[in-house]
Amino acid sequence: MEISLLDYAFARNAIAAIFLIAALSAVVGTYIVVRRLVFSAGGITHASFGGIGLAYWAGIDPTFGALSFAVATSLAINYATNRGGIRPDSAIAMLWSLGMAIGVIFLSVSPGYAPNLMGFMFGDILAVSHVDIVLSAITAAVCIVLTIVFYRPILYTAFDPTYAQIANWHPALVTTIASVLIAIAISLSIKTVGIILVLSVFTIPQSIALVFVHSLPKVMILSGVVALIGSAAGLCLSFAFDLPSGAVITALLSLALLIVKLFKR
Repeated sequence: MEISLLDYAFARNAIAAIFLIAALSAVVGTYIVVRRLVFSAGGITHASFGGIGLAYWAGIDPTFGALSFAVATSLAINYATNRGGIRPDSAIAMLWSLGMAIGVIFLSVSPGYAPNLMGFMFGDILAVSHVDIVLSAITAAVCIVLTIVFYRPILYTAFDPTYAQIANWHPALVTTIASVLIAIAISLSIKTVGIILVLSVFTIPQSIALVFVHSLPKVMILSGVVALIGSAAGLCLSFAFDLPSGAVITALLSLALLIVKLFKR
């Protein structure tokens, strides 16, 4: 009897993860880029390492640890910058370092060895579970629906927050909800691409798309297509040559950006 790769659950999960991370990149990544929140997203990503360390120490799923720390960090950054009187870059740097320190401390006191740690640092798409797929699908659906329903408040909050405030579109609330969704999307993508490389999937496709289009919906659509193609190609190459999926995806997307910039120039 002939056996297909799709007969295995891990292969089906990997393919589903590719489509979902492309959808999240299209919506969440575009918001990150147009709002210039790359440094903030980086802080949230690395602070989630504290949740991973705490989860290993407590014996629970590291994904939920990363998720909780990412959301807490995003809310803390908003509070510190809006009400705490702390500069955004200082707040991000402080929480970034604190999260990493907490992760290292709890991993050092955890019994035994953390065998999946490298997967969280650099990505292991074969470790994506059915639960991860369901959570990512729910998050992607929520992000897409909110973007469609509240497109104008999101648009003006991103490009003209003063007008959004005058129009009573509650830019502070929009920013807070967007920050939480960014944290959730990033933390759920860590298993696929890794903490160190996840931002590449949420920023490089947008940089490529902005070379050709400039309206927000077109950037979302084109960046989603680029993320899907780059991630699918990276997945195939990682399977073929037994390489880390996150590193291959990042390398391909970076190479594509370089080629596009050179030919466009």
